[in-house]
Amino acid sequence: MTEAPVAMFVYNRADNTRKTMDALLANTVAGRTRLYVFSDGGRDWKSWAEVRKLRDYLHEVKERAERQGLLRSMTIVEREENLYIERNIMEGIAQMFGESERVIVLEDDIVTGKHFLEYMNEALEMYADEPRVMHVSGFTNLSLDREKDYYFTPHMSGWGWATWREKWNRHFRPYKDREEALEGMSAEDMDTMQYGGLFPCLKSLDKRPIPWDICWELAIYKAGGLCLTPCHTMVRNVGLSGGTHFRSCALLQHYEYDREPLQRRLRLEREDSPAAEAETERLFAQAIRDWGIRYTPLGKAVRYIYKKVRR
Repeated sequence: MTEAPVAMFVYNRADNTRKTMDALLANTVAGRTRLYVFSDGGRDWKSWAEVRKLRDYLHEVKERAERQGLLRSMTIVEREENLYIERNIMEGIAQMFGESERVIVLEDDIVTGKHFLEYMNEALEMYADEPRVMHVSGFTNLSLDREKDYYFTPHMSGWGWATWREKWNRHFRPYKDREEALEGMSAEDMDTMQYGGLFPCLKSLDKRPIPWDICWELAIYKAGGLCLTPCHTMVRNVGLSGGTHFRSCALLQHYEYDREPLQRRLRLEREDSPAAEAETERLFAQAIRDWGIRYTPLGKAVRYIYKKVRR
C-alpha cells in the first residue's frame, strides 16, 4: 500500500505549527509519506512578518527531513497573497487531487497521535470502493469504550481528516449563499442534520465566505454518506482559545473534547454494510451541547449575567 500524501495548511501561528509538525514527524509511517505544506500569505505588514518567520521554520524542517529521512518528501507552497483559509484549503485540495487519488488533511493546530497516519491510510484503502463512506475523521466528540474501535456517523470532523478524489469531486460544492446550500432540503432534513438544534451547524451558512467544512458536511448529508470515526480521538486541537485549551478560563469552564490523542494502533475491520448507529448518534447529540464547553458554578453565573446584559 502506498501512503497517501498529507496536505498541511498553515498561516502565521509558528508555535502551533511546530507542535503539529513535531507530532507528524513522530508518526510511525512518516518516513514513507509525502508532505505538502500550503503557506497562506499575510494580510498586512505585521502578519507578513509572522508568515516569513513561519516559512523560515518550514524550510529548516524540509532541510532536516531530507537529511535525516524523516519524510519521503516535503513540498512548500508559498502563497503570494492572503487567500484566506477557505480558498487556501479548497485550492490546495484541488492541487493534491491533480496528483493523487487520496489525501490526508491537517491544519496548523492539529497534533496527531503516532499511529494517526497508519489509521488514515488503512481506512482509505479499506473503503476506497465503498461509495457511502466519504470521509475519514481523526477527531471524535465522544470517548467510547466498546468492542469496535470505530463507528460511522453522517457528521464529519475537520480536525485531521482524509477523503478520496472521486468522492470529493463528485459531491463537494463551494456554496455561495444559504439558499443555494439548502436547495432540496426540507425542514426535517435541516432538523435532523442539526440534531434537533443541539448542533446548529447551519449558522455557518451566514458567514462569508461560507466555510469549506459546512459545505462538505452538507455534501455528505445530501449524498447519504458516512464518516468513519475513531471511538477515541487520534488528534488534539492545540489552537483552541489561543492554544491554551481554556486554561485561562479554568475557573469558569473547561473544554470536554480536549483529550490526548490515542497512542496505540486503531483496530479496523471492513464492514460491507456500514451504517450509523442510533446509540452513537444519541451520544453525539449529548456531547455537542454548548460545543463541548462545560461550565463551573461560577461560570454558569457569569454566563447568566452576560446573557442578561446582552438582551
